[in-house]
Amino acid sequence: MICKTKMIVSGLVDILFPKRCMVCGLSIGKIEQYSFCPECISRINFIRSPLCISCGIPFADIYGTSHLCGDCIASRPPFTVARALGMYEKTLLDAIHLFKYNGKIALGEILGEMMAQYDYDSLDIRDCSLLVPVPLHTLRLKERGFNQALILARHIANKFSLPLDFTALKRSVDTKPQVNLGRSKRVKNIKGAFDVAHEEKIRGKKILLVDDVYTTGSTVRECTRVLIEKRAKKVSVLTLARA
Repeated sequence: MICKTKMIVSGLVDILFPKRCMVCGLSIGKIEQYSFCPECISRINFIRSPLCISCGIPFADIYGTSHLCGDCIASRPPFTVARALGMYEKTLLDAIHLFKYNGKIALGEILGEMMAQYDYDSLDIRDCSLLVPVPLHTLRLKERGFNQALILARHIANKFSLPLDFTALKRSVDTKPQVNLGRSKRVKNIKGAFDVAHEEKIRGKKILLVDDVYTTGSTVRECTRVLIEKRAKKVSVLTLARA
């Protein structure tokens, strides 16, 4: 009887308060994946090979093979490999903006779950021994109220039963936002912005560095440089989106 009552109540709730797509607000049924409507799911450009074997940028020729891109040939990144769920456009762009700048943390939880469940080319998350989110400076954290990279990383850590540390790597300099800066200015802006607070926590670890968006790679490169300098064994990068 109790079970039947719960089913009736649940049905009434669905009628009175229908579920809506977390991105566009369209009414959706219970079975829609990740609380996105079919249209929004279809607008996610998931990244698959062929891509750069180092930084993970996808190539236009879908029938080609994976290889190093020009940028990685010119300057090989310090991280072992970088991968992303999808391109920073359409649904993912809208979702990240709602999550990051409009405080829709529930949407961030869904995006973290998507990252945890995706099968990445040449990145075995189970081979990592520690997850580290890219940190925010304390002033930016106080202003925003949460670190989006930490929310994403938490779901990955839970799925793979891996330790997560959000204190080992710290942002010691409150740099200006990278969003409107070109490549060379991004590199200069972020130089020296990170430090390791607890070297013993990262020494000898195979780290998975997690962030929301990979644009030029200057932030994750600088984080990786510092982690390797402090004796991390290796660093792989995983981001939600790739610009």
